[in-house]
Amino acid sequence: MRGGTVRAVNRMTGRWAGALPAGGGTVLSAAGVWPLLAALADGATGAARDELADALGLPAEEAAGAARELAAGLGAIPGVASAVGLWVRADLRLREAWVAGLPDAALGRFTGDAAADREALDAWAAERTGGLVPTLPVTLDEETLLVLASAQSVRTTWAAPFMARKARMTKGPWSGRTVTWLHRSTAALDEVGLADTAAGPLTVLRVLGDTGVDVHLLLGEPAATAGAVLRAGLDVLEGRAPAVPGDRLPVGALGPGLEVRTARRTTPGARLGVSVPAFALAAGHDLLAHHGLFGLTTAREADRGHFPGVGDVPLAIGQGRQAATAEFTARGFEAASATAFMGFGAGAPPSPYTVRIVDVDIERPFGFLAVHRASGLVLTAGWVERPWN
Repeated sequence: MRGGTVRAVNRMTGRWAGALPAGGGTVLSAAGVWPLLAALADGATGAARDELADALGLPAEEAAGAARELAAGLGAIPGVASAVGLWVRADLRLREAWVAGLPDAALGRFTGDAAADREALDAWAAERTGGLVPTLPVTLDEETLLVLASAQSVRTTWAAPFMARKARMTKGPWSGRTVTWLHRSTAALDEVGLADTAAGPLTVLRVLGDTGVDVHLLLGEPAATAGAVLRAGLDVLEGRAPAVPGDRLPVGALGPGLEVRTARRTTPGARLGVSVPAFALAAGHDLLAHHGLFGLTTAREADRGHFPGVGDVPLAIGQGRQAATAEFTARGFEAASATAFMGFGAGAPPSPYTVRIVDVDIERPFGFLAVHRASGLVLTAGWVERPWN
């Protein structure tokens, strides 16, 4: 993979991290979004093309080639799987040049059977992510002309596994909670480092995987936000904020969660002791909620088409969503994402009919009855104080 493409994807990761709301865990993959935006840019025109190019960080005419290169590079990494899928309505004729520019996309046609089409999309997502994301995060309706999707998964086993134990926290924000703690000790002091970043001091711990995929754990100051810490971690990764490795740090309490000390031992050699909580995360993202970040502001406008290079019907983007998961355990790490954009017909004349619309929003506690229709017998009754989650 070319360094320019990698930097472009990482910059999107940084911008997305910077837009995260405060509070709550999350997981995201710009590497799952970027190739789809590149494909859209390749078929776009006008302001939509310019905005997508700005979001991608490279000219639109280079986007398709860069996306194919990225897909090939991902596929060459052990433990990483990557796929692109495209589904279109039967009456949409695609431009052959645009389809040829996609990174080995699976091409399908919608059948018109909503249940069968939904099942096909979900089966594709589940298969391509090894079951980690069982549902493609897109809604199909009568306006859907096109769905462009990506699926990615990452699996790695630690080069040096952890030992796991449960412990009840007695201090800090997790006080009172029982946490699965992972522990290990190694001689590799350079796996930890301390950096001076825009978010303040940042402790960076690299956990090495045996497939060539590592996980960098980032600990900032208590007041630092998630977005600030993630962007600081990217600065360290790309050399803008170099980290001082553990074997060069002075003795003392130096940074977030990091202390260097001396001790008497019966065997020689420095040691790095690591304690980290196991975690599992799942998140869903509405990409159009950040349309400016992803270059989709104009592409959403339905008064005209923006993608003449894609097909013979004017198209606009109606949905953009991602579902992502990640799990960090004693043995290794696995993560997956499924991302999808839905295109619909744009510039269509308004419907000539006026219809009545009734909406019901139940947003507070409510009761229910289960009634036998023929007899009117109430079989079950109840009250819902809080919805299930």
